[in-house]
Amino acid sequence: MKRLKAIRTDMELELPRVDLGLRSRGVELVVLPEGVSEDELAARVSDVDLLLTCYTPITARVIASAPRLRGIVKYGVGIDAINFEAAGRQGIPVVNIPEYAEETVAEGAFALMIGLARKLGPMHLQMQKEHWAWPAQKWLGSDLAGKTLGLVGVGRIGRSFARMAGAGFRMKVIGFDPFVDLETMRRYGVEKCDRLAELLPVADFVSLHAVLKPETQHLIDRAGLALMKASAVLINVSRGALVDESALLDALLAGRIAGAGLDVFSQEPLSPLGHPLRGLFEMPNVLLMPHLTFYTQEAMERLERETLERCDEFLQGRAVLVKSSDPRLRSQTKGVVFA
Repeated sequence: MKRLKAIRTDMELELPRVDLGLRSRGVELVVLPEGVSEDELAARVSDVDLLLTCYTPITARVIASAPRLRGIVKYGVGIDAINFEAAGRQGIPVVNIPEYAEETVAEGAFALMIGLARKLGPMHLQMQKEHWAWPAQKWLGSDLAGKTLGLVGVGRIGRSFARMAGAGFRMKVIGFDPFVDLETMRRYGVEKCDRLAELLPVADFVSLHAVLKPETQHLIDRAGLALMKASAVLINVSRGALVDESALLDALLAGRIAGAGLDVFSQEPLSPLGHPLRGLFEMPNVLLMPHLTFYTQEAMERLERETLERCDEFLQGRAVLVKSSDPRLRSQTKGVVFA
């Protein structure tokens, strides 16, 4: 009997329990770096039964090169890097791990919000350099209580953030999400906005929690940024391409918005050399994270456990459990069962 084989891309995100677990099950596992080329990946998948991926694009060509492929496991939430139509044509189920970090990422977004409100970034640098700071206008922060948080996307992470901000910090929380109805939002303490243009002019903090799809690319564009208050802050812990990043850079440079907290970027990693967003490094009103708001001990334990559970389902020939509410995943009809 031929030994089962799996490939896991994005080796920079270490998953020791998954790697050890697959190998202990007798699976031949090949681990590849995030920067693997389409040519190399297409050649490597020719005899693969299972493909695990996080950030690496899984293109139609890669999928067509994998005649033995039983399934694709996205060890994370967003499936925008996977050519879903190509997988569907070949009858290859796709599954993600949607619940492992909903609280974790919400906490990360909250950390960015409070850090910007209290100017923690530049104040920390001041303490490192000068060892003290006396009260001065440039250190004057702002309270969160009484401010308005605008959520763009009110799914699992957005709802967790709403609870923290509303019940925890007495903020007013408003939300825009065409797929979440008025009553559902109300249950989570969110006042529904029917249009994004209603939310942007009144929010003191705008936090993005939408899924990246063709129709949500540049959801926050130049016109949207122009609607925001000059005192408002933009937070993005979802996907970089939800924002027209060139327009965001211009808005920050011109002082048309007060700041930004960013964990995600269209082109990752950031770099001070040649990167279109390199100017962000010099801005005291910007807090940057390296796409790691999900990265806690507890979240990674949940991610690895559930990833192995989905792998076992594929490798044992069982229907794989889809927990996500993403319509692309819910539209699958073969080899899946829904939570």
